[in-house]
Amino acid sequence: MKAEIPEFKGNLVNIRMEKLPGDFAEIKDFAKQKAKEICRDPMLLSWYIGKTGQGYPAFECGSSEKPAWFVFAEARGGDIMIDINEGEYIFIYLSVD
Repeated sequence: MKAEIPEFKGNLVNIRMEKLPGDFAEIKDFAKQKAKEICRDPMLLSWYIGKTGQGYPAFECGSSEKPAWFVFAEARGGDIMIDINEGEYIFIYLSVD
């Protein structure tokens, strides 16, 4: 159920992991640590789970072919994307430092 991920114009970090760390909260923490390698204090704007198709935020943002969670982060200046296992988990952050 992976969505087609639109082209991202910021810092894209692709991570391939055979074994993911625990539950969603642990995966989210792992992604934040990776984002901190680029920015001292990244702010999470949106996320997406490829297996379920669940994303945050889930509401539609305008009439775009891009998924709502992507449009939301893009419109707010998201400049770091952590992509784990080619869309299995995606987190978009804003550099705030």
